[in-house]
Amino acid sequence: MKRMKILGISGSPRKGQNCEKMIASALEVAKERGFETDTVFLSCSEVAPCKACGACREKDCCVIDDSMEEIYEKMRAADGVIVAAPVYMGNYPAQLKALFDRSVLLRRKDFALKNKVGAALSVGGSRNGGQEKTIQSIHDWMHIHGMIVVGDNAHFGGITWNPSEEDSVGMQTVFETAKKLCDVLELVHKKK
Repeated sequence: MKRMKILGISGSPRKGQNCEKMIASALEVAKERGFETDTVFLSCSEVAPCKACGACREKDCCVIDDSMEEIYEKMRAADGVIVAAPVYMGNYPAQLKALFDRSVLLRRKDFALKNKVGAALSVGGSRNGGQEKTIQSIHDWMHIHGMIVVGDNAHFGGITWNPSEEDSVGMQTVFETAKKLCDVLELVHKKK
């Protein structure tokens, strides 16, 4: 039987920082549970904004030549997706918005993300620095794709403040979110 795969997406343009560390911690939980994992780090990817040209209505690919074709394949191959984003002016950064906008191709191609399980993580400059709003916005993107959205068993998802690795309370919510994602994936796939 094929092992289930969880894709971790870091929506931060900053390499090696909080979001990538949170994704690594979440995926470590998944690996310990027997899941395959993969990553997309926007700090290492080139994703241009959507031009709303409509070409993806007829084609199976985007006309913009950048990292999105590889990201599409990773998203299609995943059973679960966990997205981490920093708070920039009250929400996720433009780099992640570009990826979300460009994912319209997957929606137009038979809702390719439908029924995949999704979860969100966020980091801000203070305990109440906009993380819940950022997570809600990520959840909105997941709902638009028809994904099954989970939190951390008590709230919305993993919420930390900078630096995330020193926030033990926040990192516990990251671990709990990863566990919930794994739990729901196991429940969904047990039914199949």
